[in-house]
Amino acid sequence: MKNILITGGAGFIGSHVVRRFVKNYQASHIFNLDALTYAGNLENIKDIENESNYTFLKGDITDAEYINEIFEKYQFDGVLHLAAESHVDRSITDPLAFVKTNVIGTMNLLNAAKTLWKNDFEGKRFYHISTDEVYGSLGSEGLFTETTPYDPNSPYSASKAASDHFVRAYGETYGLPYVITNCSNNYGPYHFPEKLIPLFINNIINNKPLPVYGDGKYTRDWLFVEDHAAAIDLVFHKGNNHDTYNIGGFNEWQNIDLVKLLCSIMDKKLGRAEGTSVQLISYVKDRPGHDLRYAIDASKINKELGWKPSVTFEEGLERTIDWFLNNQEWLDNITSGEYQSYYNNQYSTSK
Repeated sequence: MKNILITGGAGFIGSHVVRRFVKNYQASHIFNLDALTYAGNLENIKDIENESNYTFLKGDITDAEYINEIFEKYQFDGVLHLAAESHVDRSITDPLAFVKTNVIGTMNLLNAAKTLWKNDFEGKRFYHISTDEVYGSLGSEGLFTETTPYDPNSPYSASKAASDHFVRAYGETYGLPYVITNCSNNYGPYHFPEKLIPLFINNIINNKPLPVYGDGKYTRDWLFVEDHAAAIDLVFHKGNNHDTYNIGGFNEWQNIDLVKLLCSIMDKKLGRAEGTSVQLISYVKDRPGHDLRYAIDASKINKELGWKPSVTFEEGLERTIDWFLNNQEWLDNITSGEYQSYYNNQYSTSK
């Protein structure tokens, strides 16, 4: 039996990856390491918490001693590293927190993997999940490819770029077997409501303003989270060592167009007159260093591994909205802060 460590598995994307691996790979034991900070929520994976091939570990990747201890104790064969501070606005107000988690935390995992695996890398893999934001901003044309030069513009993207470079450096210097993926904006069930889509769903439900930065013409490529989890699964098992894959939805939307579509769907779902929710839109002062456009060229993962998105954006958005409307208690627990006491007191960093 292989022991696989997934970091950040109580977060949005991580919970979907953990669930997929626990259910699909019964011959492997899946260890979910999460510090349960504000974005970590064990309600996200409550349905698999009693599975025989699953263990939750409460711990912080910035704690090098703890990381070394669990690597020695559980003898991990593979690491899928998703734990990260990921919100651009928060990185602007507290950049050092992003350096600590995204850079130092990644270094601790790399060092522990290097020490445990030493020169016997057969069957081992360190998989670092990153973002398209490391490439900077695009103009009105062009796509990010795996060879696009890095040009990060926010403290968040700079911290992720640094961690990407360290992963590659450990591959070149020590021979550590790694893969890296850079993905576009994710959306879907369990999305923490500080990000655009879940925040606006919640605000529309409660008739609160929908704050749109600048003129709303910032463009993003959107990827349904379950499609991303499927791509991660594929890259972990089939990707080439020391390689990078971009994962995108082939799905560009200007923020204002996305918000208007979301308003239209929500009006129908909530039985409100068409045009009701769009009146909640308010344009607010732009944030510093706001990248104009991100767009992923995901042709490499499609050609080499056969992956492509399985749902259209309209279908994925409807599924996302339905999930939030059917899980109002989950959303209420998040917005009230109640979720933070849901399981936290049952776990210590030594468990």
